[in-house]
Amino acid sequence: MERTFHMLLYRAFHAQRNALRPHLGELGLGAGQPKVLGYLLRNGPSRQRQLAEYCEIDPAAISRMLDSMQKGGFVARQPGSAGGRRCEEIVITQRGREAYETWQGFCREMEERMLSGFSQEERAQFADLLGRAYHNLKEGGKPGA
Repeated sequence: MERTFHMLLYRAFHAQRNALRPHLGELGLGAGQPKVLGYLLRNGPSRQRQLAEYCEIDPAAISRMLDSMQKGGFVARQPGSAGGRRCEEIVITQRGREAYETWQGFCREMEERMLSGFSQEERAQFADLLGRAYHNLKEGGKPGA
């Protein structure tokens, strides 16, 4: 197997995605939707723009995703303080809460499998290194950023 960092990350990402993908269908969720549910649980009612920024996708894509999630009963839209669709707030429903809780269980199982044989110290170090790598890419790779 090729051992460059980008290929190792690519392979690990795809292995993780393939391990979790069947569970999305079981829950009636699509790709990226658990991330939205988690954000709403942690942050409460949110505007589309906030969700798009958090998910790092364009506003049109998040709008389509939210339409699908609303049809599935995972989220609801409620009027925002300023009125109009752009000011609507997205809220998680009970069905969304339950789906996210189940999803988290699947993620914990996958993580245990992925990190089998890692010590707690190695797990913490791995998480720190991945976080730093992400930060470096988000900051454009600026030294000292």
